[in-house]
Amino acid sequence: MNQFTIVGLSGGLSSPSRTLSLVELAVDAVTRASGRAGLVPRSRIIDVAALPDIGQLRSRAAAGAPEEEALQAVEQADLLIVGSPVYKGSYSGLFKHFIDLVDYRSLIGTPVALLATGGSERHALAIEHQLRPLFAFFQAQPLGTGLFLTERELVDGRIVAEPAQQRLERLVEEAVHAAEGRVRARHRAAGAAA
Repeated sequence: MNQFTIVGLSGGLSSPSRTLSLVELAVDAVTRASGRAGLVPRSRIIDVAALPDIGQLRSRAAAGAPEEEALQAVEQADLLIVGSPVYKGSYSGLFKHFIDLVDYRSLIGTPVALLATGGSERHALAIEHQLRPLFAFFQAQPLGTGLFLTERELVDGRIVAEPAQQRLERLVEEAVHAAEGRVRARHRAAGAAA
């Protein structure tokens, strides 16, 4: 079976959210490309800001049904596509609060596409200096290409700059390759268990 699950996670706080638009755009692009590659993707988007009680949670045990369902979806994903706006050089606090509730063992080996949005290029290194180390802690496998976009590059949910579009295409190729690897590994494990 070539099924796999893509979970998009947006740490944007505003509504409408450029970060959420970027996560949706990337999830859609990876879903379409993986379908063309013969995979059977299922996708889901989690908007952290839309989880009703996430800001009040002090422990995982206190999570309500929407928050627990979202956490489990992230923990069970075959591929994560995560995005956060960059505030003062780092990801949003609500995004980090959500991630703090994720079981640290659940993401071992999970491919993760890293996305970020910000007001200027001064924040572009947040992917390398903030998001990549965060997911390295989880022993996840961040994809080589990250995608940071400013408001000039992402307009009305569309990428309008050619270099940014090329980075998205490279990220999609890497994500599909990682998904194929996860599916092959699952087949090998199932064959060994049989």
